[in-house]
Amino acid sequence: MRSTEAAAIDIRAFLESPGIATKAAFRRGEVIFWPGDAAVSVMFIDTGGVKLSVRSKTGREAVLAMLGPGDFFGEGCLVGHMVRMQIATAVMPSAILVIGTAKMQRLLRAKSELADWFITYVLGKNIRIEEDLTAQLFNHEEKRLARTLLRLARYGTRDKPQRIVPCPSSATLAKMVGASRTKVEFLMKRFQRLEFIDEDKGLTIHDSLLSVVLRD
Repeated sequence: MRSTEAAAIDIRAFLESPGIATKAAFRRGEVIFWPGDAAVSVMFIDTGGVKLSVRSKTGREAVLAMLGPGDFFGEGCLVGHMVRMQIATAVMPSAILVIGTAKMQRLLRAKSELADWFITYVLGKNIRIEEDLTAQLFNHEEKRLARTLLRLARYGTRDKPQRIVPCPSSATLAKMVGASRTKVEFLMKRFQRLEFIDEDKGLTIHDSLLSVVLRD
């Protein structure tokens, strides 16, 4: 019975119920939180997109994940993290639902269907991030870029893939892929020439791009 309830929960409608969350708006490029900021809430992307990254002391940035509508982030506060460990940046105009740590913990204890859904979600998100990091280590640049673009279009998630997505800058894509900006720009032109993508109106991801990821 619990699994049926978990599958049926409308997480967005639940979070938008009165008294559950507050809504915050962020501009493209605006930092939502920095490492060292107090970890006092869990955040849910209602609309827009968020980049999670870390930065070395020398200023080098590594992108850990690109998240979209329906994704949570900042959930480390639920397991005792007192401060943020990552940089969260809006990659487009974004509406974020913010739930205080104590309130989210009470909700998870009180509502078994929410707890089931949230555990499944967090496990799936961690697996996706691990797969992306593994791909950065072992796949060549072309396959890494294709995988990144498919992630932006929500392939591999429970959501229906979005064919048209806001396109990050080539500099941001380069950080996500672990390649030079020049190489990313070259590959994006190649993908467009092969009709894997279209950049005329936003960024259109075609199903044919999957062939690059599946290719040995």
